[in-house]
Amino acid sequence: MTHHLDGNLVLPDRVLPGRITFDTHIRAIDSVAAAPNRYILPGFVDGHVHGGDGADTMDGADAIRTLSRFHMAHGTTTILPTTITAPWEDVTNALHAVAEVRRTGIDKGPRIHGAHLEGPFVSPHKLGAQPPFNIAPSPDRVSEAISTGCVRVVTLAPELEHAETAMRQFAEAEVRVSLGHTTTDYDGAQRAICVVCAAGGTIGATHLFNAMSPIEGRRPGPVTALLCSDVAYAEMIFDTHHVHPASFRLASRLMDSRLLFVTDAMRGTGGPEGPSQLGGQDVVISNGTVRLPGGSLAGSILTLDQALRNAIQAGTSLPDAAKLVSTNAAKYLGLHDRGALTPDLLADFTVLDASLAVTEVWVNGQRTA
Repeated sequence: MTHHLDGNLVLPDRVLPGRITFDTHIRAIDSVAAAPNRYILPGFVDGHVHGGDGADTMDGADAIRTLSRFHMAHGTTTILPTTITAPWEDVTNALHAVAEVRRTGIDKGPRIHGAHLEGPFVSPHKLGAQPPFNIAPSPDRVSEAISTGCVRVVTLAPELEHAETAMRQFAEAEVRVSLGHTTTDYDGAQRAICVVCAAGGTIGATHLFNAMSPIEGRRPGPVTALLCSDVAYAEMIFDTHHVHPASFRLASRLMDSRLLFVTDAMRGTGGPEGPSQLGGQDVVISNGTVRLPGGSLAGSILTLDQALRNAIQAGTSLPDAAKLVSTNAAKYLGLHDRGALTPDLLADFTVLDASLAVTEVWVNGQRTA
């Protein structure tokens, strides 16, 4: 069945008053003299999201469906449910739950591309809000994770025992290797980039600037290696608490299409302020942040529509903001069938009103929210 949407179409290089014709895929884009006061964007892609609406990836299949529908209402049409550092059996159970939901799909829900395995292959010295169940990425554990068939991104600290072998294993399995929760320095990050690329893989960074050493004049750190690379991608949690707008503008200028927004949202996203839980740890939601009792940031309560609005407020154009929440992540993940309003791509759309609030979400040519 063919549908039409009229509005201001947010294309990669401009905003065009137009009409988009589609069934499951985009069939035509036409300009019109005038359009309703709304904006049509490619559906958002969130490659790092733990929870929302009271649910967490670690809780199993039903929870994954709940958190996915919640984020879909905020414009996300492709999602990677994300694990947290936990006992290995709990992590693998969560991966099997993601695989189940990916296999069965979510009725009137977003697309589940696979899982982001964030933890347990992280540094004990850069856990951030991750519980202390970190372990080394031994070949057997890496093989077990890959065998679930759903891991699409892995966060990995390259200084760990077995890390280079693990990076090759993941890269050869077409899993994106994302450097994060790491104490590695500039040289270590450079080596990791070379190892992954030599294995034919794609290298990224988990929540750039957070849970890694900062840039200093005599100690450039992993951030500099990532910013200066011609091939590395990087996630960013742009809630303006994890990353200052000036740091965002720096990264955006240097990385351009290799920078992508994620939410890193936890189960309390969308709920009231007050006590919540992250990986079995007590946290407190207050004034737009999630913090451990000691005051450290602990994930976020961000949604991608808010991240887009934050980027606009920081001086980003709407077409470039759309790339940050959609196009760039699709490119990073190798999803060449989505991420832009282009004929023959999937009909996944997020429709915003004049204030950039989500009013409609379409997945596979069907309105879902």
